[in-house]
Amino acid sequence: MGEWHVEVLLGLAAAAIGYAWAARAQRRRPSGGRILALAAGLAVFAVALNGPIHDLSDGYLFSAHMVQHLLITLVGPPLLLAALEPGMLWPLLARAGIARAVAGLTRLPAAFTLYNVALVAWHLPGPYNAALEHHWLHVVEHLTFIGTALLAWWPILAPEPALPGPPYGLRMLYLFLMSLPMTAVAALVTLAESPLYPFYAAAPRVWDLSPLDDQRLGGVIMWVPATLAPLIAFTGVFFRWVAAEDE
Repeated sequence: MGEWHVEVLLGLAAAAIGYAWAARAQRRRPSGGRILALAAGLAVFAVALNGPIHDLSDGYLFSAHMVQHLLITLVGPPLLLAALEPGMLWPLLARAGIARAVAGLTRLPAAFTLYNVALVAWHLPGPYNAALEHHWLHVVEHLTFIGTALLAWWPILAPEPALPGPPYGLRMLYLFLMSLPMTAVAALVTLAESPLYPFYAAAPRVWDLSPLDDQRLGGVIMWVPATLAPLIAFTGVFFRWVAAEDE
């Protein structure tokens, strides 16, 4: 079954409680679809950061680690943002100038840069191996991925009307550009002729999979979803644009 971490479960429970508090403060009952998005998002993080995926990622397989990273950047964050009712965050954002900071961080240039710098930097061999060898640094890595992914997806989903997203056409261009850095990293990992990460090269073999084959599998796992996730979002933005034009 794998190890389940109490601190992760407590964090997810705190997120659910915070969501319920915000909904109550707003005096609006979230729709069934938004509650489903919240449950799905929390479940994605629970599965990614606990159990077999976590254990294989931390000690054995680069490819499993890539599955984990994709779940916490391309799946979980947009689900959590989709769960927010319009205006739900405003009582929090309106305090102490937080709204101004969030507005700056979620503008397209900042969101794109922060997300992709984190993505590329943490997949360099030095930082990547250091995170695997030091648990506290691995926690920092995952928090960085989650935080910057929330910023990156914010302009697309625009969950707060007081901080509107960019025009639909610009969102579509942003989604296209958003996929390029991860695709480049995936290509470099997949096409490398030798293992890039000593930690996994020395890890015990749980399957009949060499370190280089494991690395190539991880690169492909990163490569395909890096293209598909923005494409799916691109399609959704397009239909929202058409619906807005019809209205």
